Amino acid sequence: MKLLGKGCYLLLIAFSLVGLILGQISTVTVTPSLPFGPILTTSTDANDHNINTSERSGITTHSPVTTVSLPSNCTGLNISSCVPCSPGHFPNNAFLNCSCCLGGSCLAPEDCLMCPQGYYQPLAGHDACLPCSKGAYTNSTGSTACQSCESGFYANETGSKACQDCLPGYFSEVNASICESCAQGLFCNTTRCTKCTICPGGEETLSTAATECTDCQPGMYKPPNELLCRMCQTGYYQIKMGQESCNLCPERHYCPSPDVIPVLCPNDAFCPPGSTAPQYCMETFFSKSGDHCVLTPLAIFLLVIIAIFILLVIIVLIVRRKKEVKRRDPVRSPLLSKEPIPGQDARLSYGISWDSEPVYAGW
Repeated sequence: MKLLGKGCYLLLIAFSLVGLILGQISTVTVTPSLPFGPILTTSTDANDHNINTSERSGITTHSPVTTVSLPSNCTGLNISSCVPCSPGHFPNNAFLNCSCCLGGSCLAPEDCLMCPQGYYQPLAGHDACLPCSKGAYTNSTGSTACQSCESGFYANETGSKACQDCLPGYFSEVNASICESCAQGLFCNTTRCTKCTICPGGEETLSTAATECTDCQPGMYKPPNELLCRMCQTGYYQIKMGQESCNLCPERHYCPSPDVIPVLCPNDAFCPPGSTAPQYCMETFFSKSGDHCVLTPLAIFLLVIIAIFILLVIIVLIVRRKKEVKRRDPVRSPLLSKEPIPGQDARLSYGISWDSEPVYAGW
């Protein structure tokens, strides 16, 4: 009997312990101690708890309780107090006070994180920050906008924390994602160039992205307002490097090439200013006299002979013409002649004597 009584006693204790455990699970959930936000009770006794609290304070009200589908470790937080993160901030999803709130919000504004450098967020209540586009940057946290790169700088990637300097020989304008190379005839010898500079007179650059200019070669020139060197014009020369103009070939000299010293003209030739070669007179008919050619005696004699020949030809032509005029038509000759035909007596013809002027009848 004693053993039976002890067994019943132990069985009663075991049932009591099981009932106590089941009661704890189905009634109240113990929440951890957190630094932010009020305590949220389970849905089975939340209303009773609020009613009892109000009754103790003398006010009978029901506090609203928001019920959402959240992870199990969020049941101890009052997520009805979540507030959107301000512009330039985003929620920390690894933190319980933010991961339990929906969208870009946390239980308190200070729980939101600032956007890192290179990122921005212009609106409130967003769960992520946006990277700065190419050509823009932000070097501060919590940015609501990115800044454009200044002239002479560039940003070729998104999410840039700072803009990079353009190298010598390159330049850029505002909001540039790359630096452009200087064209031929232009140069830049420093970093952060906002534009390229034209080479001074007598200098040029034959390649792009140049950092310095080179002198024009002999026989070439370049004015200050042009990009590339030019060849000297015909009759001009330049034997020095880096010149802005060419020189006219002087008198009594000739310049066969623009990059050589003028050559003295031969004695039997003449060279006016701007000559590229000596000019000679025809040896048979002309001879040099000062700076021009004159006729030789032989040329003068030949010209006289030719003139006499031409004159004789003209005289012969005139004589032949006169002879042709004296020839008459035998049918019309009696009418045209004032003299009677030999062997005939003078008589009237058509009522007119032979020594009279003929009268033409419609001829």
